Amino acid sequence: MKKKFSLLLVLLFGISFAQMDNITSGETLSYRIHYGFLNAGTATLTALKTNYQNVPHFYVKGEGKTTGAVRAFFKVEDLYESFINIKTGLPSYYVRNVREGSYTQHYQTVFNHDNQTVILTDKKNPANGSKIIKTTNGVQDMLSAFYYLRSLDSLQLKPGAVIKINIWISDELFPFQLKVLGTENLKTKFGTINCLKIIPSVLSGRVFKDNESVTMWVTNDRNHLPVSIKAELAVGALKADIDSFKNVKYPLNFKK
Repeated sequence: MKKKFSLLLVLLFGISFAQMDNITSGETLSYRIHYGFLNAGTATLTALKTNYQNVPHFYVKGEGKTTGAVRAFFKVEDLYESFINIKTGLPSYYVRNVREGSYTQHYQTVFNHDNQTVILTDKKNPANGSKIIKTTNGVQDMLSAFYYLRSLDSLQLKPGAVIKINIWISDELFPFQLKVLGTENLKTKFGTINCLKIIPSVLSGRVFKDNESVTMWVTNDRNHLPVSIKAELAVGALKADIDSFKNVKYPLNFKK
């Protein structure tokens, strides 16, 4: 259960869509996560304009936790933070601090995009010090990927399009790919809304049924907000649905 819940948070935080040049400071998105019929947890994303090292940035925070009966036997409290340069859309500083049952991990990453390196610090084991790791051009972290992807225009997100991105998740780099299948009207608690239907590539095996077991729906408008994610697992299924939103830049066209 730990791996399943954590992977859904990675998908939700790392594949959400947002837009650096027209996101509103104070935007907040909340999601309800279900494992089968169980109300398994919640995830919340917030963004605020601020300065980092005297340069305009967005401070983005993603929080995920188990709730209800699931929390009684498996406690998850995950925190992700990123400072994203508003001008370049690239991350400057990133934190992954997770507590999942008896497992904990706390990494801090400082990005140097000029020389394509990161400085990684293991806060859980400070005696290990920090290390410099070579990355690649234009690397994103899990949260900054929101903003990069939302900046894509309608031609880049047309049916059949394939988007590739390198994402720094905790202490290593992962190549990622998304395929836009088309559009679909999706029912939500707020009404029906037209969405882009997107398939991210995932590794099949112990967790996912196959490499196209995850489906995402994001609003087919200038917001490109994720409204639902469904993951078919080797055992059961996880689903995340939008539960609340505020300070979204453009009106969301829900139809009753």
